[in-house]
Amino acid sequence: MSTSPHPAAPPGTRVLLLLRHGESTANARDLFGGWLDYPLTARGRTQASDAGRLIRAAGLTPAAAHTSLLTRAVDTAEAVLAEASSPAQTVSRSWRLNERHYGALQGRSRAAVRAEFGDDSFGRWRRSYEAVPPPIGDDDPTHPRRDPRYAEVPSDELPTTESLADVRKRLLPYWRNAITTDVVAGRVTLVVAHGNSLRALCMSLDDLSPEQVRSLHIPTGVPLRYDLDEALVPQVPGGTYLDPSAAAAGIAESQGTAYAPRGDL
Repeated sequence: MSTSPHPAAPPGTRVLLLLRHGESTANARDLFGGWLDYPLTARGRTQASDAGRLIRAAGLTPAAAHTSLLTRAVDTAEAVLAEASSPAQTVSRSWRLNERHYGALQGRSRAAVRAEFGDDSFGRWRRSYEAVPPPIGDDDPTHPRRDPRYAEVPSDELPTTESLADVRKRLLPYWRNAITTDVVAGRVTLVVAHGNSLRALCMSLDDLSPEQVRSLHIPTGVPLRYDLDEALVPQVPGGTYLDPSAAAAGIAESQGTAYAPRGDL
């Protein structure tokens, strides 16, 4: 094992960088954000810039980037690419990388949802693979069909609630048809998305079971590097965070637990 904090990729390796957007106002207020368009906080903007510097320090130059359509991901990607000193690159955006649609829970605090529905329902809706929260109605003002960004998406594909399984189903075509094109071409590829869309992608990359993915947490603002072989199989299962301590602290914060440094995540 290399002692370098940022080892060079072996010849023939494809580098994929996954990044959950910086802290949003929904994160800061402990809300179910989903498809609602919460902006970055000041801390989130700093996290995004720090992520760009980490990528630059690792000797990586993203040549292609993919983001969701949500502002918190778009703004994070712009800050990252500016700090990473990337040259002109392709930046593609897709609704398929959006966060999980939390249905009627969107915009509500986690504490309020837990108090109303109980620990069992709360836990299933948050972490299970197939459970779906209550949907929003077709007349809901936040229905994505009312957002011009989704005008070209077939109406029967626009969600009113989703499970993680649903997120994975709508994400994988974009992975296969768009992101892998850049990865296979040897471009260092950056994907800036959300906790659940990235969990769904990691589930496929690492061949995780529905039970295993329950315990997978993606922190905000810390790049996760995957070195992929020619078959797009990770050479290190689970990838490597460019700042393992920051990633562990972020995961502990999201779980409401204390963090003590313990080396690699």
